[in-house]
Amino acid sequence: MRIRLGCEMRYAFPYPVPMVVMLNLHPSCADALEASDAIVTQPAVPVETYRDSFGNLCGRLIAPAGAFTIGTDGIVADDGLPDPMAPDAAQHRVEDLPAETLLFLLPSRYCESDLLADEAWRLFGDTPPGWERVQAVCDFVHAHLAFGYEFAHRDRTALDAYQGGRGVCRDFTHLAVALCRALNLPTRYCTGYISFIGEPEPHPAGDFCAWMEVYLGGRWHVFDPRNNAPRIGRVMVAYGRDAADVPLTHTFGPNPLVGFRVWADAVAVIDHLDAEAAEAPEEPLPPQTMTTRME
Repeated sequence: MRIRLGCEMRYAFPYPVPMVVMLNLHPSCADALEASDAIVTQPAVPVETYRDSFGNLCGRLIAPAGAFTIGTDGIVADDGLPDPMAPDAAQHRVEDLPAETLLFLLPSRYCESDLLADEAWRLFGDTPPGWERVQAVCDFVHAHLAFGYEFAHRDRTALDAYQGGRGVCRDFTHLAVALCRALNLPTRYCTGYISFIGEPEPHPAGDFCAWMEVYLGGRWHVFDPRNNAPRIGRVMVAYGRDAADVPLTHTFGPNPLVGFRVWADAVAVIDHLDAEAAEAPEEPLPPQTMTTRME
């Protein structure tokens, strides 16, 4: 299966503003790229590429004053299978964990695992350790939080989401990450594309989404507390401790976003939609403009 994926963001800057963007696929996906997802801007400006401390690809640029568009458009090969499952994957003792996973046991800005530790053990202390315990966390978060785009808020933490009972995909993920870390499960926050391939029609042409990866049985495994079901066509852009590490865009100044589109769909499906997409209305913007966009 071949999936075309990309995004387009349109701004109206009052003056030149430096930006750091995470729009390219994660280096682990490089071998699957059939058509480059290079960052394209209009007007054209130089983009310096570098890797952050987690190995994510970042682009650094200065957006000029006035109308400015930035985006990507690539094609990736996909096996067409849902997220793999490994119900027998075991939980490691902390003393047996690889050193590089220990960072993902610690509290972070949006994932206060220390403050949620008592609740985590009260809720899940009697569940079998390993895959079943992580799935129990995902089931709880999926049922506990009400989803709504109108609930998006850049300052909401895992504890806030737990107490407030609502949020968007990043809040579902933050809460599940924090609970898993409190249970001594190394867990990292991921962001990227999620397709609707295999989902009932009608559906949109993909979206950005947050999910998590948990270290079990010697490797990282995908869990998605928002959708709480395996999906086809999940493609990672970046991972970190939480959304603060992996914003799609970070502007060092005003961020007047005026248009936003995302697509991630099978090539055979999306090719005949190109003409229609050019005329399609823009996606509604979130209820507030954020200096840092963190899906």
